[in-house]
Amino acid sequence: MSVWEILAIVLAGLAAGTINTIVGSGTLVTFPTLLFFGYPPVSANISNSLGLVPGGITGAWGYRHELRTLGPMLRRLAPASLVGSVMGALLLLVLPPAAFEAIVPVLIFLALLLVVFGPRLSAWAARHHADRITPGRWVVLLLGILVAGMYGGYFGAAQGVLLLGIMSILLPLGIQQINGIKNVLGMIVNFVAAVVFIIVAPGTVNWTIVLLISIGSLVGGVVGARVGRAMPPALLRAVIVVIGSVAIVNLLLT
Repeated sequence: MSVWEILAIVLAGLAAGTINTIVGSGTLVTFPTLLFFGYPPVSANISNSLGLVPGGITGAWGYRHELRTLGPMLRRLAPASLVGSVMGALLLLVLPPAAFEAIVPVLIFLALLLVVFGPRLSAWAARHHADRITPGRWVVLLLGILVAGMYGGYFGAAQGVLLLGIMSILLPLGIQQINGIKNVLGMIVNFVAAVVFIIVAPGTVNWTIVLLISIGSLVGGVVGARVGRAMPPALLRAVIVVIGSVAIVNLLLT
């Protein structure tokens, strides 16, 4: 491994950690970088998931102030992310990549629509149920978190956009609080998927790649939290839409 390759992978990890904390879709930086250097797709995907865990931790910690009062909600949502992540990680090991990747652009597009129209729909929901989330909304929310966890455990690119879109509609919270929840759930998904990969298919993990991406993503999580928390809600939503749109184009062209 050359010095330039090492530097490129660390920088890709830094960019991914930053983007994941602000929006999501950081995998669309690291995964193509690993493929460029000739690493097998499945091994690159698995090693990437492991490497992004430290960035998820620092990103979630960076949003701790937004999450101060949201502990009970996180405890209700986290199991859905955990179960979905396990299911998605196992699917990655048994199914051909085309089986899931075919619907990825559609999922991201729908998520972007949810992010764009989320404030209006959330305002409508708040007018009707200002003090609580109805049982029906909880069911839909948990199912959405479960599906996003499956997708994240399988591939992970734009998982954050999906989570933001789902929660923008179903939770009567501000975008920064929703982003904080997204960071915690995304961290859970990456960590649980990483554990599954280590247990079920340890031979697919490239630990050198994991280390390099971890170094970059660890710093990127800190940077992303500072940048994301400083953004006005309208700007943050605009960034989400731009990055999600780029994700769709990248996936359609690859």
